[in-house]
Amino acid sequence: MLLLLGMASGCASYQVGSRSLYAPDIQTVYVPLIESDSWRRDLGEQLTEAVIKEIELHTPFKVVGTPDADSILSTRLISDTKRVTIENQNDDPRAVEIQLQAEITWLNRRRQPLQPTRCIGLPAELLPIGSTTTLIAEAGQSVATSQHQALQRLAQQIVSTMEESW
Repeated sequence: MLLLLGMASGCASYQVGSRSLYAPDIQTVYVPLIESDSWRRDLGEQLTEAVIKEIELHTPFKVVGTPDADSILSTRLISDTKRVTIENQNDDPRAVEIQLQAEITWLNRRRQPLQPTRCIGLPAELLPIGSTTTLIAEAGQSVATSQHQALQRLAQQIVSTMEESW
């Protein structure tokens, strides 16, 4: 009986399941409107909405509308580019690549970084988080659907940086 009690108390601080991937002292996250350096309209608002949905769906955190939360996830959309990757013989674009890059900072209540400022996406240490999608007009895609797909992927990458490092 004593051995069983000792074994159970030794494992008391372990967590099981997806909750173990996230900081145990954080319950709420404030996500301010994402700033965008882009000339394209509403990218910051669309990315903010996508990030909030990803946090609510895939993390144990609750998104709140006040900066008094346990943490603040600040993001800045620093670049969006569109480039033609395939052309036909008349120089009409057949495939266009859309790329978005963002810089994120996750702060705790005392405004100290929970994680270093993340700028991932490429293999180097600290580069912007990026998402790329391809637009193929002949397959029925539009700029709006491709841009939405790139925003969704970027939101998933941003939320995945909230996981605890091993």
